[in-house]
Amino acid sequence: MSRNVSCIAFFAALLCVAVPGRAAPVTPAPAAPRLIPAEAPAIRKAVESAGGAAVLVNIWATWCVPCREEFGDVLKVRRDLAERGLKVILVSADFDDARDDAVRFLGERGVDFPSYVKVGRDEDFIAALAPEWSGVLPATLIYDGHGRLVKILEGQQTYETFRDWSIQAIEKGRNAK
Repeated sequence: MSRNVSCIAFFAALLCVAVPGRAAPVTPAPAAPRLIPAEAPAIRKAVESAGGAAVLVNIWATWCVPCREEFGDVLKVRRDLAERGLKVILVSADFDDARDDAVRFLGERGVDFPSYVKVGRDEDFIAALAPEWSGVLPATLIYDGHGRLVKILEGQQTYETFRDWSIQAIEKGRNAK
């Protein structure tokens, strides 16, 4: 009986040894980022239900060079302030025919959380989300933890600007009731 067990262990070990010319096991590719179609009320609801001490909403598009250039700073501030309660919501303003480009862009940057793509007319989206916003891209709207708009940043920004305004929003939310 012990001889049979030895043979089984030997053959099991052979199965685990890499065989020259044989392909290594394939690791499945990470799932493509989720891009959820949304109008402004859905974005507002996402802000209000984010559960953070502050929420940074970045509105971008793949065809917008400044959007692409600042994107790394948005993700960096998300990582750096996550422990302080910052949540980030990404909203693509890409057109229907560029949604695959937006998903690819997010995937290349390692975005592993659901993001949104704006649907509907630009004017309606802007008016419902933040009438003070001119519509220029990129745009970043920073809310405190109670869903109150603290700051609108239009055009390309820096990591320091995102960080400073996010910290202000975190503090404002903690001090407000």
